[in-house]
Amino acid sequence: MAYLLVLIVDDIDKCPAIFDAWEEIGITGITILESTGLGRIRKAFGYRDDLPLMPSIRNLLQSREEHHRTLLTLINEEALIDQAIAATESVLGPLEEPHKGIIFVLPVLRVVGIPGFD
Repeated sequence: MAYLLVLIVDDIDKCPAIFDAWEEIGITGITILESTGLGRIRKAFGYRDDLPLMPSIRNLLQSREEHHRTLLTLINEEALIDQAIAATESVLGPLEEPHKGIIFVLPVLRVVGIPGFD
């Protein structure tokens, strides 16, 4: 079975070290997305009900670096999940601590277009 591992990283400067740690255990296909959370936006900019939510986020974030990185990778071996979590925590520290990151893993029923997952 394939799995989708999603990691939301709070400290974007740690991403290169995470990429290296994941590559060392055999994870090479990583999709990287810029992201942020509503709580972070409210904390950074205060709650304003006079701005439309979606159009304002992009404009507000362009002026300040208030981003996370969301990393997505497909894993085809269940044992690799624990290795990926351990490799991540070797870079970020325990994810239970605040402002480190969040990992979650989802089963993937079907993958088309990636060799080894077809």
